[in-house]
Amino acid sequence: MRTLPDYLITASQATTLSALFRARIQNTPHYNAYRQYDKDNKIWQSFTWKEIAGQVASWQAALMGEQLLPGDRVAIMLRNCIHWVIFDQAALGLGLVTVPLYPNDRADNISYILKDTQTKVLLLEGHFQWKQLHALKEEITSLQRIILLQPSEDRTLTDSRLATLDSWLTTEPGAPLYTYTENPDQLASLVYTSGTTGRPKGVMLSHRNLLSNAQAIIQAGLESGANFNPNDLFLSFLPLSHTLERTAGYYMPMIAGATVAYARSIPQLSVDLQTLRPTVLISVPRIYEQLSAKIHTQLAQKNFFVRQLFQLTVNTGWHYFEYHQQRARWSPTFLLWPLLRNNIANPILDKLGGRLRLAISGGAALSPKVAQLLIGLGLDLLQGYGLTETSPVISVNLPQHNKPHSIGLPLPTIQVKIAENGELLTQSQCVTLGYWQNPKSTEELIDAEGWLHTGDKVKQDAEGYLYITGRIKDIIVMGNGEKVSPTDIEIAIVTDPLFEQVMIVGEGRPFLSALLVLNAETLQQLKPAEDPTDPNLNKSLQKLLLTRLNQHLKTFPGYAQIRQVYITPEPWTIDNGLLTPTLKIKRNRILEKYAAPLENLYEGY
Repeated sequence: MRTLPDYLITASQATTLSALFRARIQNTPHYNAYRQYDKDNKIWQSFTWKEIAGQVASWQAALMGEQLLPGDRVAIMLRNCIHWVIFDQAALGLGLVTVPLYPNDRADNISYILKDTQTKVLLLEGHFQWKQLHALKEEITSLQRIILLQPSEDRTLTDSRLATLDSWLTTEPGAPLYTYTENPDQLASLVYTSGTTGRPKGVMLSHRNLLSNAQAIIQAGLESGANFNPNDLFLSFLPLSHTLERTAGYYMPMIAGATVAYARSIPQLSVDLQTLRPTVLISVPRIYEQLSAKIHTQLAQKNFFVRQLFQLTVNTGWHYFEYHQQRARWSPTFLLWPLLRNNIANPILDKLGGRLRLAISGGAALSPKVAQLLIGLGLDLLQGYGLTETSPVISVNLPQHNKPHSIGLPLPTIQVKIAENGELLTQSQCVTLGYWQNPKSTEELIDAEGWLHTGDKVKQDAEGYLYITGRIKDIIVMGNGEKVSPTDIEIAIVTDPLFEQVMIVGEGRPFLSALLVLNAETLQQLKPAEDPTDPNLNKSLQKLLLTRLNQHLKTFPGYAQIRQVYITPEPWTIDNGLLTPTLKIKRNRILEKYAAPLENLYEGY
């Protein structure tokens, strides 16, 4: 049996999330826990575990002043910052249930969640969020306290429940720290799914659910040599409302005693990467896709020799990776790898800080082309898979066991099996308690034998690696009876820097069409005279787009080729209701919004 490093918090030491926090404080009180940018002094500030513990105790005293009972719900609507952790730990230590909210979500969605959970305390970023919710304040009757992290200067947005953080935190330093340890199966958090169709559902996650998932990730890392440790620096920018970031980027680093730094914003991410130089990065595929697209855009401006040298670097790096994974033979070209790595690959990866040893991708499918490019440059990119309902990670690739086209191997302690219809089923301590006040949906999710139905079709190879092959419901059935997975086609297309966003349509139709959001800069290089928002899109541009689209679909069946395109006049965003807070497209909403132009695409067929 492998001996655990003494810096790790073991399962026996921590049976609840608040016990994990307590154990970390006791083990390494003076280690750096978090880093955050101080806007006033324009410096990155560090906080030790002991300092965070003192703040958690003060927040707990304020929460106790609200006369809350164990099991009551309190909500967090903040960007990633130390206050997110402090509020979460203060609540968990008192046996309260945290409800994470996306800070950029729509007001009507937030109002629905607050009403559905009967939340009593809400922590907001500041004035701009309260301004959005103010019009709906009469609907949120359960709220008894609304706390603003940043004070509001707008005196018209008054409410008796409103308090600034400074006025709410009245306790002198030295308050006792409370740690909930009574029942690991107690509800810890209500996490609302993105809701690509209909209203989101509240996923009930217990202390055991979240903690066992974080511990399984640590165990998988140990078994593969990817030991997470106190020397690691995680850069956090995926919202903590996203369960992947919360488990793998917050609770898991706490087990390992690693430091977490909070990025200032996505636009400043490239600067933060080079300033902070993280060792671990957790993201959804979109960030890696954007990095890949940027590399290709810059490469297109180089001369033929540079482009060929770059491609040689990627091909050699990829072959070298396959060799170390024991899937390829040694090649004489490996003799060139040190030179290519130092002069071509490393200057590109230095844009990520130069110390990144692990990059983890989850939340959606990662394009194989993107994975091959970045791995070929020497980035240890690991794709994983999971659901909010499984806390969330089910499987993941590991440095010594990495098949980038797969979603990896099941985590230790997590059971999986494949149903007769190809659906992936899973069973473990990570599986949700069910959906909040929704027994019907819970019964549809978890069968009588305790197996959770993921809704994803998979295959498993002889070594146990899992591969997503489609969705049980997310399938387009064309008018000729052929079935296609729109997600697979979209993943293949979006690697092209010309296409910012894409959605494939064709349910019941004779052929497939694509709704597109184009990259204006890339388009300008191709056809500077064309206006992509012109409804009378001329035939030459349409032909160019179709040719470019279908170049990425050569390996797909003939019926999966794109025959028509429509360029939407605006990007799909969270604000216009066409993206979920986790950046997934809302297919039904997009279909409704562009119903008329879609009909025109099929007119006469």
